[in-house]
This record gives sequence, C-alpha cells and structure tokens, in this order.
Amino acid sequence: MGMTLVEKIFARHAGKAHVRPGQILTVEVDYCMANDGTMRLNSSIIEEKLKLHRVWDPKKIVIVMDHQVPADTPQAAEVHGISKAFSKKFGIDAFHDSDGICHQVLLEKYILPGQLVVGADSHTLSAGAIGASGLGMGSTDISAVMAGGTTWIRVPETVRVRLHGTLQNGVCPKDIILALIKTTTASGLNYKAVEFTGDALAALSAPDRFTLCNMTAEAGAKTSLIAPDEGIYGYLESLRKTSIDRVDWLYTDEDAQYSQTIHMDLDALEPQVACPHSVDNVHPVSAVAGKKVDQIFLGSCTNGRYEDLAIAGRILKGRKIHPETRFLVTPASRQVYLKAMREGLIETFMNAGAVINHPSCSTCWGAGQGVVAPGQTLLSTQSRNYKGRSGSLDAMIYLASPFTVAVSALNGVITDPRGFHAN
Repeated sequence: MGMTLVEKIFARHAGKAHVRPGQILTVEVDYCMANDGTMRLNSSIIEEKLKLHRVWDPKKIVIVMDHQVPADTPQAAEVHGISKAFSKKFGIDAFHDSDGICHQVLLEKYILPGQLVVGADSHTLSAGAIGASGLGMGSTDISAVMAGGTTWIRVPETVRVRLHGTLQNGVCPKDIILALIKTTTASGLNYKAVEFTGDALAALSAPDRFTLCNMTAEAGAKTSLIAPDEGIYGYLESLRKTSIDRVDWLYTDEDAQYSQTIHMDLDALEPQVACPHSVDNVHPVSAVAGKKVDQIFLGSCTNGRYEDLAIAGRILKGRKIHPETRFLVTPASRQVYLKAMREGLIETFMNAGAVINHPSCSTCWGAGQGVVAPGQTLLSTQSRNYKGRSGSLDAMIYLASPFTVAVSALNGVITDPRGFHAN
C-alpha cells in the first residue's frame, strides 16, 4: 500500500521505509520555532528546569517576536528581553525582533519542501503550502525539541480535498477554506492531515495555498499539505535568491489510502463570510450584505501577504474608505511591507484613509493596536472570530476574503465584491 504526502514525510524523518495511520513515531525535526507567546515558559524550562547549557542545534531554532510587537505592556517588553537574552546565550542567530509573523518569516527564510517543522502556534501547518509538514505544539513540547531535536507523533489519517474548476471574479482562496470549514465543521478534521489536490491547484499561487493550509487549523487539522509544483519552487527561489533542490519523492502514491475525499466545485463558489461567533458559522456574503461595520482589518498570517494587499490596493486606488469605518492594514512581514512600499500600495492605502500597522499578529491576536469595543463590528481577514478574539467579548467578528473586506471598506457595510471593477 502506498503513502500520502504526510506519511512519506513522517517516514523519512522517522528513518522508516513505510508508516501507516495510528503508528507512533519518534521523528527528527528540521526546524523548531518559538515566539513571544511561549518564550517565557520555554526559557524557564530550558534554563531553570532542565538546567541546560546548550540546545540541540542553534541553527535550527527560530525565535520570532510577533504577537505583541512593539510591546504594548511591560510584561510583553519583559518577554522580548528574555527571548533576546536566551537567543544570545544559546547562540541562536535566527532571532527576529520585528520582522513579522512567525509563519511568514519561516516561509520567507527557512523551511523547504519535504521538511518537518514544529512551532509554538497552531498555524504552523501553513508550511504545507510549499510541501513541508508543519506541526503546532505547546511550550513544553517545543522546549523538548529545543533540547533534543526530536518529538513523537501519531501518524494521522489523511483527508483529501479535491479542488475543481476556476474561481470567479471576486472569489478568493479564503472563500474556499471558509466553505470547506462550513462543510467539515470546526472539529471535523480533528487530528487529521489534509491534502489538497485537483486541477484547480495549478492556478493557485504560493500565497493562495498558504491561506488554504493555514486555516485548516480552524477545523482541527494536525497538518496540511499541497505537493509542490514548479511554481512553488520558483516562488521560493525568488524569496531566497538562490536555487532550490527539487524533492523527487514528494508526491502521493497512486495506491495511497485516504480516510475521506471532499470535492469542491470552484466554478459555483460564492464569496463566503464566517459570522459570529464561530469560524464554521459560514454563509454566502449575500446573506449578510448590508451589515454595518465599525472596523475592517486586512492582515494576519492568513491574509497579510503582498498578494492580499495588492487585491485591496487595486480596489482602493483613487477611492476613499467610508467615513464611518476604520480600515487597518498590517503586512505579514517586513519583507511584505517593503514590497508594498516599492509598489505604491502603502501610498494607496494612506491616500484612501487606511491605518498601517507594523508587521505583527495585530488585531487577530487581540493585543496592541486595533482591538474593538463592546457592541462594535469587525470585518477581518484573520483566522478566528470567537468571542473576545480581537478585543471585547461583546464585539461581533466576521471573517472574509481580502476582496470582500476591501470592497466593504468603501461602503461601510459588508458588500458582495462580485462585479466590482478595480482601478
């Protein structure tokens, strides 16, 4: 019996010829990532509990300050200091004080197809966009990897999602993943690997695929993968400014076994909106069109890449944001921010009346700038909309695509973006 993508990656990292779902493995890790949300405990475990004087491999540990950047509380500032001192003490050069969201930084600078990366955040499975398996873990497990370079894993069953057809004008990959989560529910993929396949993938860029893999976490997925094609290798080479080796074994065997196959027809897909207070409370945009919004957010690890900003830039160019709506834009990384500046997007946003934040988790994390008050409504490209995610427990959070949020920003209400003509 053949293997799926995740089974092949796990087998390679466990030193085995073949693995099957349910098998418990010890696997070697290519990269271990921690952030300011976990580093206080990571530091305490490594230095105080384990009393270690060295870590497993300083070159394979990446530490990113992203959740509260710049620090908005004395406690956050203290964690930043602890993280910087920890990195210096253990010779970890990959310390990123203000370069952006951890998952975007990993994509831009580190991970490669076929690798296994663990991270102190559930959205680490975003790595699947380029054919790497990302596993989100808690602080204790991350500390164990920092110490020894291995972790244990139970091989998950794989759910195949086959994408057919072509996205219509005004419909984005965010709409695909919201529609999928509506189908599976927020717990329907618990501890499953998700493998996206189908003829529609050829038209989806690396950033598009990043959005798909990223939000499978909202349905409980353990990891999420898309086999890399030449477009992905070319994208990585443009980011890294060097050639990238092709991984010839990274494909699913014809006789691989899936626990389930879900078919999605993109030709018929409408823009989707996840309504309060659950990411699987998804409806076509037409069902909520006209809902007044107080604040709109474009950013997060889900939709803060240059391509997402470019969609909004084309819509907002030469236009003004509705006077009763605040529009926040937070690029996912310093690299994204710089490209947006070079291409004139930042000027477009500023002229339209937007507020630009430093690359960070921003409104999605509910800390720092961009939180909402009781009774306010937020329309956002972020990944989650449960109560209190972005400020008050009494706020209402709707999730939508970059296309939908940008068009809605012009009107001050949730708006169907289909048929809108960008400048």
